[in-house]
Amino acid sequence: MKKIIILGLVFLAMSCKKQEEESFGKQEPAATTEASSEGMAAEIQTPEQLGEDLFNGKGTCTACHKVDTKLIGPSLKDIAAVYKEKGGSIIAFLKEDAKPLVDPSQYEVMKANFAITKAMSDEELKGLEAYIYSK
Repeated sequence: MKKIIILGLVFLAMSCKKQEEESFGKQEPAATTEASSEGMAAEIQTPEQLGEDLFNGKGTCTACHKVDTKLIGPSLKDIAAVYKEKGGSIIAFLKEDAKPLVDPSQYEVMKANFAITKAMSDEELKGLEAYIYSK
């Protein structure tokens, strides 16, 4: 029964990922506003904003994580609290260079998404980390 549930979750994660595959690995333009003819300065996206865009978009994180509620994976608040408490690196985990600190039992489900997070730039990973810590 456990295997069926895990396979179902992996299938869910993979099916959600297909929506974003076209933009996968491509550089997306930074979310800036063009300077107007009146000379207004362009708005630069903060790391937290970049992280939120990735979390809700090509990262497909919302398929398993919510801000303050456990869904399939732990909530962002739980992730931030554990990584702060234990001095862990969210970026190293997303690069699959560190073991999970929050809920190791969910690690197999998360493995399907490492292809996405490993393809992200350091700036994108820092943005995701900043967004998680902002919660």
